[in-house]
Amino acid sequence: MNRKKLQKLTDTLTKNCKHFNKFEVQCLINLFYNLVGDATERPGVTIGLDRNAFRNILHVTFGMTDDMIMDRVYRSFDKDNDGCVNVSEWICGLSLFLRGTLEEKMKYCFEVFDFNGDGFISKEEMFHMLKNSLLKQPSEEDPDEGIKDLVEITLKKMDHDHDGKLSFSDYEQAVREETLLLEAFGPCLPDPKSQMEFEAHIFKDPNEFNDV
Repeated sequence: MNRKKLQKLTDTLTKNCKHFNKFEVQCLINLFYNLVGDATERPGVTIGLDRNAFRNILHVTFGMTDDMIMDRVYRSFDKDNDGCVNVSEWICGLSLFLRGTLEEKMKYCFEVFDFNGDGFISKEEMFHMLKNSLLKQPSEEDPDEGIKDLVEITLKKMDHDHDGKLSFSDYEQAVREETLLLEAFGPCLPDPKSQMEFEAHIFKDPNEFNDV
């Protein structure tokens, strides 16, 4: 990418991805092109991180292990649903992922947890996420029964209008009362240590970060 084009991209992304300054955007653009490798830009061809490359970053850099959640995080970054995360989606996604406000993070987490995109987190969705995120304990009891009980406890705490599912309004009210419920159904944001290490590393010298 030539200098003029890079400058224009940096200016646009600094304006659109409000949680990063110009220097940070430049670092993240450099990192993006390090990660995608030697792909050359051609008309009609999008350069980006595919599902596997993106999930590898979530796993290695941010310690995520839940396949279901990683897949949903990938989909939330890939706004145009074209099968890869382009440079704009990468930087604007990281802007929220690393530094979003509580309001932004609530919308993002709800979107991650709402698997079928119908505007609600259903009992079935809760069951699958909780089953996936809990450690498998060897026991004579049916583990599914314990998870069903956990779903009922969660609903009792978060389902303010008592309709048997969580709307965004239910979820928002519960999280505002208790912020630990933000990631109630699985970790979909970086932990503070991973975030700090990533930022310290990238915003110093992004060229070192090509072993992800």
